[in-house]
Amino acid sequence: MTATTPNVLNIKEAIETRRSIRKYVQEPMNQDDLHEILRLASLAPSAWNAQTWRFAVVQDPAVKQQIQDAAYGQGQITNAPAVIVVYSDMEDTLQTVEETAHPGMGEQGREGQRKTFDGVFGGQDVAQRGQWGLSQANIAFGFMMLAARGLGYDTVPMLGFQPEKVREILGLPEHVQFAGLLPLGKRAEDGFPHHRHSVERITKFY
Repeated sequence: MTATTPNVLNIKEAIETRRSIRKYVQEPMNQDDLHEILRLASLAPSAWNAQTWRFAVVQDPAVKQQIQDAAYGQGQITNAPAVIVVYSDMEDTLQTVEETAHPGMGEQGREGQRKTFDGVFGGQDVAQRGQWGLSQANIAFGFMMLAARGLGYDTVPMLGFQPEKVREILGLPEHVQFAGLLPLGKRAEDGFPHHRHSVERITKFY
C-alpha cells in the first residue's frame, strides 16, 4: 500500500517540523495514508520483538465525542479527523508469543520465544508485566508521531484522559495500559515552535 501524500519528509525534517497541533483541517482522513502511518509505527523495535502495542483508530464522530468527554473536554479529539489510541496488551502478547518469533528461527525459535517469556513474566502479576508492555508500546507511540509527520500529517500526544472510561468506550480489557491518545490530521494552525533545553543542559559525556 502506498501513501498518497506527495511530499514525504525525511526523518530530520519530520523531527524538526513536528508540532503539537490542536486544530486540524476539516477533511476526512485519507485511508491509504492512515494505513501507512499504522504500518510504519508497527515497525518500531521492541525487546524480544514482543510488539506489545495495539492501535484503536477512532473516526466515528459519536465515538470521538465520547473519547473527548473522557479526556476532560479537550477539543482536539473531535477536531481531528482521526484519533489513534495506542495501548499495550501484555496478556494478548503472552498468549500469542510464538507469533513474534522470527520465521527464520524455525520451530526452535518459537519454542525459545515461549520459554523466554514464560520464564521472565510468568512469575509477575498482571500489573507488573503490563508496565513492561507499556514501555515497549511507548516506542511505537513515538514512531507513530514521526510517521505521521513524515507523510505531512500532524498530531498531539495526549495523556490527559480517564483510562477506565476509554477502556469502557472501546470495549478494551481492564489490563490494557495506554501509551496515549493521538489526534491526527492536517494542521490548521502552525503551533508553537520548539522550545527545548540545549544538548549541553541535558547530556553528560563520559
